[in-house]
This record gives sequence, C-alpha cells and structure tokens, in this order.
Amino acid sequence: MQGAQRYAINWTDLTAKEMSGVEHRGTVRLETERLVLRRLVPGDAEAVFRNWASDGEVTRYLTWQPHENVEASAAFIRRTEEECRDPAAYSWGIELKELGQVIGSIAVVHTEEEIGALELGWALGRAWWGRGIMPEAAGRVLRFLFEEVGASRVWARHDVENPKSGRVMQKIGMRREGILRASGRNNRGVVDMAVYAVLREDFAESPR
Repeated sequence: MQGAQRYAINWTDLTAKEMSGVEHRGTVRLETERLVLRRLVPGDAEAVFRNWASDGEVTRYLTWQPHENVEASAAFIRRTEEECRDPAAYSWGIELKELGQVIGSIAVVHTEEEIGALELGWALGRAWWGRGIMPEAAGRVLRFLFEEVGASRVWARHDVENPKSGRVMQKIGMRREGILRASGRNNRGVVDMAVYAVLREDFAESPR
C-alpha cells in the first residue's frame, strides 16, 4: 500500500497542459485550395460588415445581433485583435482567394484545458452558402487543432432548427452525440442544441 501511494499521481500538481497535452499555437495563417484563414485586421471592417455581419439571416441562429454599421464591425475586429494576443485564442477570418476579401469567420469559442477539448463556432456570408466553403475552412482548422495544437476532442453544436450547420459538422468527420434540450440561447431565444464531436484518434484514422 505504501508503494502504491509512493507512485500515485497528485493531479492537483499538474498543469492543464500536462494533463491534456495541448500546446497552444495562436491564430496562425492557414491555407486551403480556395481559402486563406488569417487574423482579421482593421482593413477588413467593410468586408466583414457587407459580406456577413450585417445580415440577419446569417445571425439568425447565432448569439450576436447583426452589425448596424461598419463601426460595429471595426469594434468587433479590435476585440478580436486584443483576444488573439493570447496564444490560447483562435479566431480566423475566412478569405476567399478569388475575391481577396473575408467572407466569414471561424473560431474556437470555448476551451476545456484539462481534457484538451475545444469548441468551434463559425459564420459565413449567405452569398457563399452551398459551395463547400465552410467544410473546407472547418476541416483545415480541425487538422491544425489535432496535428499542431494537440487537441484531444473538437466539438461543435447547433440550434436544432439549423440542420445545415449539422451537415457541415458531419462533413468534417464529427459524430452526432445527442441533443441537449433548452441548453442554448441565441437570437431565437432558448433553444435545443445538437452536439457533434470528433476525437483525435477518430481523426487520425479517417481518410484525408
């Protein structure tokens, strides 16, 4: 018994990094065939406002109200810039190469350091819905989080009345884990949320 106590792990002495294996990298530039994922900069304010943030259809299932003017988008960018000084913060603008403008955003919206779990959230301009843009962006972020950050679990959730978001989650290899009733609040009020996730071992075994 004394030997067992001698080699027992004192979990309270371990840092979140030691427990989870996560090595934060910050919002680094990522690319795909059609997209550049990068930090938003002040010069993006017009595009952010025009391409998605002012559209009530885009924000219908989200937690923030449509931006009323370009200054609101500029303020959003300033907050994002401040947050991204922390290497544990991840927030990308989605730039379409052929357009040379940002058309949406994707971010880690919640992190559970102790278990290496990161939650993704995103928004995309309506003009680019149905073109495979969001699965392309989210799939690249997913690979970065598993292969370079060392996440153990990446998950996302959506209002059950917004099944298109769930299809994006399925396309990047996430599995539906269930529905949490009355567990979220967005611009529709209190809603049921469908939860999807993928584990590092599942991702490693999936064809890419």
